[in-house]
Amino acid sequence: MTTNLTVSEIINAQVLHKGSEYPISYLSTDSRTIVSGIETLFFALVTSGNNGHNYIRNAYDKGVRSFVISDKNKRYDKYNDATFLMVSDTLEALHTLAASRRDKFRGNVIGITGSNGKTIVKEWLSELLVDDYKIIRSPKSYNSQIGVPHSAWLLDNEADMAFLEAGISQPGEMEKLERIIRPRYGIITNIGEAHQSNFQSVEQKVDEKLKLFKNSEVVIYRKDYPSIDAAVQKMAQENGIVPISWSMMDETADLFIYFVQKIPEGCGIIGQVKERQYAISIPFSDDASVENAISCLAALIAIGKDQDQILERFSTLQPVAMRMEIRQGINQCILINDSYNSDLNSLSIALDTLDQQASADFMPKALILSDIYFSSKSDEDLYAEVAQLVKLRAIERFIGIGPNLTRQSHLFGSNARFFSSTADFLAQLPSLGLNNEVILLKGAREFHFDQIASMLQDKAHETMLEIDMTAMIRNLSYFKSKLKPNVKIMAMVKAFSYGSGMAEIARLLEFHQVNYLAVAIADEGVALRKAGITLPIVVMNPEEHSFDMMFEHMLEPNIYSKRLLDQFLTCAQRNALSSFPIHIKIDTGMKRLGFETEDELHYLLEKVKRGNVLHIKSVFTHLSSSDNPEEDNFTQLQFHRFEKMAKIIQDNTEHQVMKHVLNSAGIERFANNQYDMVRLGIGLYGISSTDPNAVENVSTLKTTISQIREVPKGETIGYGRAGVAKTDMRIATLPIGYADGFNRRLSNGIGKVWINGKLAPVVGTVCMDMCMVNISNIEANEGDRVIVFGKEYPATEMAKALDTIPYEIFTSISQRVKRVYFQE
Repeated sequence: MTTNLTVSEIINAQVLHKGSEYPISYLSTDSRTIVSGIETLFFALVTSGNNGHNYIRNAYDKGVRSFVISDKNKRYDKYNDATFLMVSDTLEALHTLAASRRDKFRGNVIGITGSNGKTIVKEWLSELLVDDYKIIRSPKSYNSQIGVPHSAWLLDNEADMAFLEAGISQPGEMEKLERIIRPRYGIITNIGEAHQSNFQSVEQKVDEKLKLFKNSEVVIYRKDYPSIDAAVQKMAQENGIVPISWSMMDETADLFIYFVQKIPEGCGIIGQVKERQYAISIPFSDDASVENAISCLAALIAIGKDQDQILERFSTLQPVAMRMEIRQGINQCILINDSYNSDLNSLSIALDTLDQQASADFMPKALILSDIYFSSKSDEDLYAEVAQLVKLRAIERFIGIGPNLTRQSHLFGSNARFFSSTADFLAQLPSLGLNNEVILLKGAREFHFDQIASMLQDKAHETMLEIDMTAMIRNLSYFKSKLKPNVKIMAMVKAFSYGSGMAEIARLLEFHQVNYLAVAIADEGVALRKAGITLPIVVMNPEEHSFDMMFEHMLEPNIYSKRLLDQFLTCAQRNALSSFPIHIKIDTGMKRLGFETEDELHYLLEKVKRGNVLHIKSVFTHLSSSDNPEEDNFTQLQFHRFEKMAKIIQDNTEHQVMKHVLNSAGIERFANNQYDMVRLGIGLYGISSTDPNAVENVSTLKTTISQIREVPKGETIGYGRAGVAKTDMRIATLPIGYADGFNRRLSNGIGKVWINGKLAPVVGTVCMDMCMVNISNIEANEGDRVIVFGKEYPATEMAKALDTIPYEIFTSISQRVKRVYFQE
């Protein structure tokens, strides 16, 4: 048994303060997601954007009594019943502890890396083998410097094999992960453009990824990638590793795929290894799924698990839903649909999201769970742990579906309900009275929880805006990495969070510890307060009629003129306020809002000093051209003017006044002008002024094809007969129009949408609720999904077509368009 004191020997730590000895069952690097504190070891990680030592009190208050620390300047004696283990580097200590757990694992470890497909290959291999072997696999996409140690901690000698994935974003990272995973078998799926800007060449990135396998026995790879083939062959010669290749072009590969037949329902694949022929069918026909399936086949052959009964399971592989969706449910419920996988570890992760959503909305929590198949534990031990999780997370309503859960119903208390099948649950659903709750759906694929999701979600307009919350957090991390230590972040959530949905985005940003939020008008700030947001909120455009509302909800105004100052001060005095925080806007060249002269500032300072009614929290300005290198001289002039004016305020104020200037583009381009805080807006949503590949797409506007019709040559299309078929034409009608935010100026070929891998131009005039597109050269059917903008067709391209900016595209999306939130 591992305890907090035996850990000290493993990681070679100094026991700075010794409390009681406790068993360690869980590792944590995030104080917000701690469940069983007394059994948790908290690592205070120090990164470029955060310091885990600042959250020791949070972890302690949640019951944690075992800590790994590296900051010698903090006081720990006030936690007199806790154990503190001092190391020089807490991340390295986490890696060392995880590596020690790997040392004790006797099963086979299969390591998986590559630019794309890692998670799908891991999930499919687990699905193909779970009926015959006890499997452990990385939860979700836990493949980073922090995720891999958490995955390795799950290794249990009751399991036969483990599938662990590893991902890197820069040189030097994989060697650290190899020390933890040390796979016997290795799989590299492919190589692509992800994180390429951090590597000198594709070859360097391949070499870095292959370092995961430097001590492996076998490496499985696709020979059709020349850079991978050359690097694996070199590694085989130098390290004695056995390379096992597959190819669709090279007959000399160990597994040669010579037949692939695609049909709408799936794909048949035939390959050969020496004299043996392998034939599989999969229920997918896209190229990525074919590649992932063949990687799985090659891996099964390599590890000797290629029996016919296993190969037959390829035909029933399920799509890997690599995201958790948050939707509006029936009866004022919120539905969290996590059909990614069903195991104890992913359940714990999904419960973090349930906690986050429920606490923000002050709503009771409900969990609908199916039998869990991916576990090496006995049913009694497994469901005892589930019951403990339900108790610790304060789940008010628990519903179990499946025979195994039903047999263990005695573990869950009298308020829990159990059903032998999904059909039984659906038959009883109307009588359950689900109302005003946050409901987490977590089910194994065999239970078809999509049927439950369909019944529980609010039926909506077919046009929807999908918000990738995982991508947003990665964008936040990217911009954080640009900041110096202790520089704060104000996140801009005005204009309905750039069209993405204000409360949901604010809740996410609060969870990920931004320091401030900014809205345009007071009504937006009030809505956030009513949604449970507690972060400081700045109102950028305060209006006199809203001052009392701002006082009531602690919304801090941007004061930009003498007139506004006098109005706000008078109202504050009338309410007998003291030291109410305000933020001062300086006009340094934008000519929009702000104090511009020294005389105006002295007027401001004199008023603020009188009576101690107002408290200057920050001073800031707005750059006019931070994204344009040709205007850098003017930007530097703005910095100079700002510093001069900010100094006047600071010299006449007793407390420290924060300064902030940089927006998203400024963060990327002016590292020397970060001051005390930056304002992050459009960058959160996937727009970069310097490197589009550095950020990820967040918003995807989707619709469907309502109807397809053939239009003969010479016929006209749409209002005003503006569209004319110059040849026989096939058109699709889409349920999206200018009332949804699809601009009418996109009519007659100006606008395009993405359908089944191709661009389809708009035909005729965009209507209020519909538009028509030309699909003459596209294979499509009614009901097919259409991307209006997203990763495939970026909003920046639509903006160019309209001669505008992405801000306008995002903020124009009507609120009648449903927002659907998902995360990995």
